[in-house]
Amino acid sequence: MIKKLMLAVATLALSGSFAFAQVDVNKADAAALDGVKGVGPSMSKKILDERAKGEFKDWADLQHRVKGIGDKKAVKLTEAGLVVNGKGKEGMSAKPAKSTAKQEAKAKPEESKSAM
Repeated sequence: MIKKLMLAVATLALSGSFAFAQVDVNKADAAALDGVKGVGPSMSKKILDERAKGEFKDWADLQHRVKGIGDKKAVKLTEAGLVVNGKGKEGMSAKPAKSTAKQEAKAKPEESKSAM
């Protein structure tokens, strides 16, 4: 019983850590782009074809050069973890992995104690 419980906890922990992995549009290969919810083989091909002409400067450049990425789609792709030069749509970073957010929350109280 304990082994099954530990296995279930480990499985949940692993699946949660990969939920919001960031994928940079200027560095990712086709498989990584396909792994982003909302990007399929067709769109990843369009992205790679345009990137071959030069890296994307920002989200506006990506949206201008890749047909099918409007503002709403760009926001959804950011929420799914797609970034351009480390930034999500509207300059916001994509959501970090859940474990990172928890670690940051734990670090803040320690920082305030050390400042005293």
